[in-house]
Amino acid sequence: MEKMKLNNPALMNGLDRIQNLIPTKPTEIKKSGGEGEVSFKDTFKDALKEANSANETAALKTGAAKADGPQLKFSNHAIERMQSRGISYSPQDLTRLGEAVQKAAAKGSKDTLVLMDHSALIVSVKNNTVVTVMDKNALKENVFTNIDSTIVM
Repeated sequence: MEKMKLNNPALMNGLDRIQNLIPTKPTEIKKSGGEGEVSFKDTFKDALKEANSANETAALKTGAAKADGPQLKFSNHAIERMQSRGISYSPQDLTRLGEAVQKAAAKGSKDTLVLMDHSALIVSVKNNTVVTVMDKNALKENVFTNIDSTIVM
């Protein structure tokens, strides 16, 4: 074999070209954490934060009611109204709301007006969805149509 390499100038030339690419001693492994570098640990923490944030948003859209019945959902319109009017509900409020909607469904209601402490909600009982939300000030002198029941909480 060695004799063949020496006799063939093409093989000799090929080996010479890659010979300086072969390391002669082990090289050090670079550690992350230097200036301007992002470590895997930080990237993983950021990904976890984003996933937790997405789960919280999804919980709000599904109502996060932990009642035994079907979960109450909030329409995008209702979420926008809540955000623009500064309305929020505690988990206990959502549980009470879910129970009230179940009672309305048991009585055959399709669309109901729910009057809570400081707000009013229009709920599609059939779809288990809060359609819109109003604060106490927006209730004055309003006429609610297309509802077949009212729940006072």
